[in-house]
Amino acid sequence: MGTKFDLSQILEDLESTSTLEELATILIQLRDTLRIDHVTYHWVDGAGDQYGFTTYSDAWDKQYRDKNYHRIDPVILGCFQRFHAVDWKQLNWSGKAVRAFLQDAQDHGVGNQGYSIPLRGPSGQFALFTVNNTCDDAAWQTFKDAHGRDLILVAHFLNRKALEFAKNRQPEKTRGLSPREIDAMTLLALGYSRAQVAHSLSISEHTLRAYIESARSKLGAQNTTHAIATALSRGLIVV
Repeated sequence: MGTKFDLSQILEDLESTSTLEELATILIQLRDTLRIDHVTYHWVDGAGDQYGFTTYSDAWDKQYRDKNYHRIDPVILGCFQRFHAVDWKQLNWSGKAVRAFLQDAQDHGVGNQGYSIPLRGPSGQFALFTVNNTCDDAAWQTFKDAHGRDLILVAHFLNRKALEFAKNRQPEKTRGLSPREIDAMTLLALGYSRAQVAHSLSISEHTLRAYIESARSKLGAQNTTHAIATALSRGLIVV
């Protein structure tokens, strides 16, 4: 693990790609050069359409979707609220459901170490670029020290290129959020529970639900987490 890669060559290869499939091939080459287990790139646009590529097994991909693990995945939830690269050890892995999810992931070949880079683009686009491996903490820290900065550059370059492939898509228009909807979404983005948000705004949870659903509808989001990410990426709320 940790073989130095030619950053300029990777960026040159990315620049010359014209399809998502070609991007996937380059990421496989990057994974093999770095001698790590997995590389993943996943994005959601403002209309809720998803694209991406992963070297995780098909079995894990299916299990993840069948179990709706995106609802509890600390990587997804944590990176929605961040703008900088995140080591998985920084995230909250407490709770029975999350620990069961983690065990299931590792049973399917997901490594114990991860480094995820949140990416945001126009029209509500949110993406994650992740490298994943099985090793001890010291080896992983050495890997991040050697490659962390270069991987951030690769991630942003990759995301820009992927957006070029989707430039013909017409994102739906965004209606503005009301002041109360902004307050509600901001507190949720800060990690408050619905009960805490309702208490902070001096409203009932039923009224809060109405604000959240209204904001979700305006943002064209599939769920609350997606709505928060979209609102953040469009600058409608600031955390």
